[in-house]
Amino acid sequence: MPEPSNPRRADELPYAVIETSRRFRPQLVWVIPIVAALIGGWLAVKAILEHGPTVTITFVTAQGIEAGKTKIKYKNVDIGEVRTVTVSDDDKRVIAKAEFSKAAAKYLVKDTRFWVVRPRVGAGGISGLGTLFSGAYLGIDVGKSRETQLTFTGLEVPPVITSEVPGREFVLHSKSIGSLDVGSPIYFRHIQVGQIVAYDLDTDGKGVTFRVFINSPYERYVTTDTRFWHASGVDMTLDANGVRVQTESLATILAGGIAFEDSPDMQGAPAAEAGLKFNLASDRVQAMARPDRTVMHFQLYFGDTLRGLSPGAPVDFGGVIIGEVTAISLEFDQQSKQLRFPVSIDVFPDRWQGLYRKGAVTMQEALGQDRGLDLLVEKGYRAQLRTGNLITGQLYVAFDRFPHAPQARVDRTKTPPEVPTTPGSLTQLQETLSTIATKIQRIPMEEVVNDARRALQTLNRTLESTDQLVRQINGDIAPDVAAVLVDARKTMDTARLTLASDSPQLVQVRQAMSELARAAESVRLLADTLEKNPESLIRGKKEDKP
Repeated sequence: MPEPSNPRRADELPYAVIETSRRFRPQLVWVIPIVAALIGGWLAVKAILEHGPTVTITFVTAQGIEAGKTKIKYKNVDIGEVRTVTVSDDDKRVIAKAEFSKAAAKYLVKDTRFWVVRPRVGAGGISGLGTLFSGAYLGIDVGKSRETQLTFTGLEVPPVITSEVPGREFVLHSKSIGSLDVGSPIYFRHIQVGQIVAYDLDTDGKGVTFRVFINSPYERYVTTDTRFWHASGVDMTLDANGVRVQTESLATILAGGIAFEDSPDMQGAPAAEAGLKFNLASDRVQAMARPDRTVMHFQLYFGDTLRGLSPGAPVDFGGVIIGEVTAISLEFDQQSKQLRFPVSIDVFPDRWQGLYRKGAVTMQEALGQDRGLDLLVEKGYRAQLRTGNLITGQLYVAFDRFPHAPQARVDRTKTPPEVPTTPGSLTQLQETLSTIATKIQRIPMEEVVNDARRALQTLNRTLESTDQLVRQINGDIAPDVAAVLVDARKTMDTARLTLASDSPQLVQVRQAMSELARAAESVRLLADTLEKNPESLIRGKKEDKP
């Protein structure tokens, strides 16, 4: 700036000189901190933007779970990590808080399931062997719900089937679980096509309900008429054809299993929808039995012991099971003043009808359902207790014909109707033995023994006399008999020499026979001549003309 024109006096203050400011130039050393700050800010923003939800998962135990180490994997891809592991306030469960990636937030829905993947040995085989080297981790089965959820209860056992496996789930009901377990196989024509997913005891405690899964494409073989049965262990049958042993596989002998098949009487049944309920039979024979749509109740009274007869025992008709014993009771008969044991049975007419040849007119069709049984009873058919197993003493009810049974009829005035019975074969045998024993007791055994003793004494004397006679024969007659035998042997030798082919006597006999043959020939010629020329006896033989 130019100085003022007036000169400055010595006692005056100096003038301020204004200088123009120079332009700021940043130093190179500040570049690195600025770039680091920008990167840090970008990472912080990215972490905030990519930060996923935090989920709480509870387990019974924390075995295999470590905070900061245990990963959460879906299809073997890391989607989260366990951050903290604590014990619940009531000390009953373990609470694991896991942080998920933002992309995995869509998997956290209401029916999603978590479990700890570690080595396990079960009915379905060995699983989780890879965790021996990589360590345990949390597996996830993504649900199909659309409702978001951030609190879950972990499974203690891995699910047998995850939601992405194609197939159908069905429900089976059985009276007992047998040797089945989660993961037990399901077979169709000896091919494993599914497995048991879960089972629960019924609320009334009278049965077990199974949830089974049939893998695709085998689910199309499950129809509305499919029969399921226990295929566990070995099914051994002894009949007229010999011993037959049937089993699905070696695995079913050890771990159990289920088999299914369509009924041979039903063809073309529609495919079963998912969730359809079926009954689980104890074996294939029971599963393939025709359904009993009609049941007839009857009452039986037996005079012999019921020991060995129990509810469930079969009612047999001609070798075919047509019913079963339902109950054994006790009642007091006011007329006879005695206790009686009524046996209640159920008869299934459908099985009875199935015995008829196709196209034949059945007795029920001709006479009516009730009249058919009445006619059988009139013809001598009765109910009888018989032994089904000699080792265990189990009894069953047989409906068979007894031609000499006294006349009887079905008492339909009672409810249920009373069918007449006849004593069992064992009771008849006991009565026969008792009768024989009574007759034996009536025999005068002392007199019989005395007579037998006298007969033995007489026989002894006879034997002694016979022995003396034999000794006399040996001493007196034996030498003469020996001489006669020597003479007979000589005679036989002479006859043998005479009849030999080169003996003189036989040669002479042959010559004599030849002479006789020539003489017979001459006589024959003479007879022929006389027959042709009878006058030759008078005139003589004619001379032959030259």
